[in-house]
Amino acid sequence: MNVLSGFLPIWAITGVGWAAGRFNVLGSQAQGVLGRFAFAFAMPALLFLTLSRARVSELAGPGVAVFAASLLIVFALGLLLGRLVFRRRQADRAIGAMAGAYVNSANLGIPIAVHVLGDASFVIAAALFQTLSITPLILVLIDLDVRRGARDRWSRIAQLPLRNPIIAASAAGVTVSAAGWRLPSELTAPVQMLAGAAVPAALFALGMSLNTGARSDDATGRSERRVLVALKIAVQPLLAYALARWAFGLGGRELFAVVLCAGLPTAQNAFIFASEYRLNTELARDAVLLSTLLSMGSLSLIAWLLA
Repeated sequence: MNVLSGFLPIWAITGVGWAAGRFNVLGSQAQGVLGRFAFAFAMPALLFLTLSRARVSELAGPGVAVFAASLLIVFALGLLLGRLVFRRRQADRAIGAMAGAYVNSANLGIPIAVHVLGDASFVIAAALFQTLSITPLILVLIDLDVRRGARDRWSRIAQLPLRNPIIAASAAGVTVSAAGWRLPSELTAPVQMLAGAAVPAALFALGMSLNTGARSDDATGRSERRVLVALKIAVQPLLAYALARWAFGLGGRELFAVVLCAGLPTAQNAFIFASEYRLNTELARDAVLLSTLLSMGSLSLIAWLLA
């Protein structure tokens, strides 16, 4: 089973982004522009296409319930630690909790699932849960903090799908899927082209960010990075295993799929969200890079133990 092959495109594109930033190939504003492009256009296009072609009924399985429970527990733990231990503002707590729980289910999870499981259906269902449930929650937490003091907070929450392209595109995709519509290729072709830029743009911007700003050397920042990466790489897959094995009675291939998916590293969306809202991008960046690096070993271990 070739787990490592799924990581190669991620490291290659991130490395090219680092080189472009290191030698100032695209100018000083490129990182921000790429991140904004990914958040406002490319990622919404990708989410719309993915959700419009997915079946929401796939979320009903026990394996997805286990994955959802492990993600929500670790996410809540990340929020709690951010408030009580690391004393972060609400928006940064949301990014930190995302870094500790939100898995890279699309551009890394799918190729690994194909290589290791021979089937990507479970990872796609897990990605569907994240997009429909966790992404809106994260964006609401961030929006309420970033725009703290604005009048009529409930009205702002209600209007968030209209103001946020990620949520708007996800809602539109689910609507198309639920209605059973088959969109004409003339309409989906340009969206498909735009969606194809989502992952490269996000990874390129992530690579460029490695050249900007000095790394924080304070003890709190180092501790927070370590804790969040440990939550993602160790705690979440172990929790998923315990819930699947002893609470839901899962075994064999289904148990393997749940633990493998829970052990995927942090999605680069955490960095893009932090960049878009001008939050602590250093924390999100380091969590993505460190968890991706360490998960090459941890996912191989999971595959060896459970395959």
